[in-house]
Amino acid sequence: MTEGHSGAARRKFIADTAALGAASLLGFGGPVSAESSPETDRIRIVKAPAICLAPLYLAEELLRVEGFTDIKYVTIEQNKDPELLAKNLADVSACAPPNLLPYLDAGYPLVAVAALHGGCYELFVNERVRTVRELKGKRVVVSAMDALEYYYVAAMAAYVGMDPRKDIEWIDAKSFDGMLEVFIDGKADAMLAFPPQPQVLRAKKVGRVIVNTTFDRPWNRYFCCMIAARKEFVAANPIATKRTVRAILKATDICARQPERAARHMVERGYVPSYDVGFEVVKSLSYDRWRTYDPEDSLRFFGLRLHETGLIKARPQQLIAHGTDWRFLNELKRELKT
Repeated sequence: MTEGHSGAARRKFIADTAALGAASLLGFGGPVSAESSPETDRIRIVKAPAICLAPLYLAEELLRVEGFTDIKYVTIEQNKDPELLAKNLADVSACAPPNLLPYLDAGYPLVAVAALHGGCYELFVNERVRTVRELKGKRVVVSAMDALEYYYVAAMAAYVGMDPRKDIEWIDAKSFDGMLEVFIDGKADAMLAFPPQPQVLRAKKVGRVIVNTTFDRPWNRYFCCMIAARKEFVAANPIATKRTVRAILKATDICARQPERAARHMVERGYVPSYDVGFEVVKSLSYDRWRTYDPEDSLRFFGLRLHETGLIKARPQQLIAHGTDWRFLNELKRELKT
């Protein structure tokens, strides 16, 4: 072996040891020893500025232990993460059911592979709005007209008998920061916010919440986030897919059992500026739900709402049939028993 190769091997050993140490500190175990190595050592994960997606960021060191050496987080400015998967700019993302379904309906080769958590979204309104029904004729700001906020609020409107395409005036802010600015400036009557946006609005004493998906029915009964992937990536890399999902679900368990440790780790890695905010968000969400709730119920519920309004053409069961692959989730439920 040449000196260059020896140096590279030594650096890899040090990096792997450091990753294992970091994973151990987080309470993670190593991969199953009898498992084959992943088909690829590269994984690209969508990164949104959302504290609720803590498991994706806590999983970074464990992904190294699982055999990934090239881990990239792809940043987005709008809630259109399935688009990055569809364009082969990322391999895995946390997708909300009402955001994933329109892409499946359009025939994009994506697949939901696991559930993640419930809650996290809050519908903020101004003094002109008291209920979801009173959004009729009002202005709702979104990060893009085909972003998650649009489809999620559309599902809420459909649930109370409204036609979101006709009854609501939508404002396209073009970005996450733009949404916040539009609502704070009083140019919109409502905004669907995700952490840390609710914390910012409360600190500024702007708006009030009429729907909190962590606590309010029926929204608190369904997943707000799932793990989705490119179908081609899953087909070509089943071992790498399982290892990726395992890393994320182990990190999800840490969020559920030790939110203080999760919050501290995110602050140390620069994902969250404030420990108090990080801890508040992580502690409040249902990260233990992936073991017990059926993710198909969430896809079916949101699918029915979007189908009723014509926002998707296919019936939910059709989309579930060709847009889900629960093999890895079912295996990991058995493997990662508490």
